[in-house]
Amino acid sequence: MVAGVDEAGRGPLAGPVVAAAVILPENARIPGVRDSKQMTEKARGEAFDLIGREAVAVGIGVVSHRTIDRENILKASLEAMRRAVGALEPCPDFLFVDGIHPVAVALPQRCLKKGDRICRSISAASVMAKEYRDRIMRSYHRMYPAYGFAGNKGYGTRDHLAALRRLGPCPVHRLTFRGTLTK
Repeated sequence: MVAGVDEAGRGPLAGPVVAAAVILPENARIPGVRDSKQMTEKARGEAFDLIGREAVAVGIGVVSHRTIDRENILKASLEAMRRAVGALEPCPDFLFVDGIHPVAVALPQRCLKKGDRICRSISAASVMAKEYRDRIMRSYHRMYPAYGFAGNKGYGTRDHLAALRRLGPCPVHRLTFRGTLTK
């Protein structure tokens, strides 16, 4: 069994980094699934549900903004990937990992640059990680509506940066990211 692994949320100023690991059935048909950044929000939400139903296993790993600030975003992303792989049941035999950094697990693996564009299981992991993180950010929006997290998902949009200048960071902001401490 092969798992694809990807993460979402390396660039935002707020919220966690989330990784997903997905084992698809050998002949899975999941139409429209590709790199999550190339999909509409509606299509991602539908694909999230479909992958959840069709996958042999899905593992999710979440690493908080506090850990990102304490360690760094690369270490936090790799830890989220490690957690996602560890959450898979059954355990895969092999990993395809998006990017150039292997996951710190005792499994054979291959890193693929732009893997979310060329590997079906990584594409599925990309969708799962992005949609899971987006749902977290929408819940943060209900707690901190002034920052517009439902729309910007924590990225440094003009409106988000204006809110940071006006209000300063909220408890879910990454304080070590440039642009967060603008007040």
